Amino acid sequence: MFKDTKAFSSFSVNDLSKAKEFYGQTLGLGVSKMPEGLQLKIADGGMVFIYPKPNHAPATFTVLNFPVADIEAAVDELAKRAVRFERYEGDIQTDEKAIHRGKEGPLIAWFKDPAGNILSVLQDREP
Repeated sequence: MFKDTKAFSSFSVNDLSKAKEFYGQTLGLGVSKMPEGLQLKIADGGMVFIYPKPNHAPATFTVLNFPVADIEAAVDELAKRAVRFERYEGDIQTDEKAIHRGKEGPLIAWFKDPAGNILSVLQDREP
């Protein structure tokens, strides 16, 4: 039914101007202002819609993942841009660079947007 549909994701924020600056300037994504919110342009024609919500509550899960070829370089570059990475203990313990290096799955580092939504950079493991 939906195999030819270009689906897109959306999530809320509490301040569109802060979101526009963060996603456009800090993360370097194409951002278009629309009457209802912001449109993020993702590689290969993908799109994410960000909308304002007065009673916004940050997502408690990762809403957007950015695959990268080199997670160390990505974390270093984002840190230079004042992005603070989340640190976790337990099953998803992160190291001194805030990167989770579990036995399985990708290398991953989580951070938040100005509205508190959780994002990540992740790198596939070498085969």
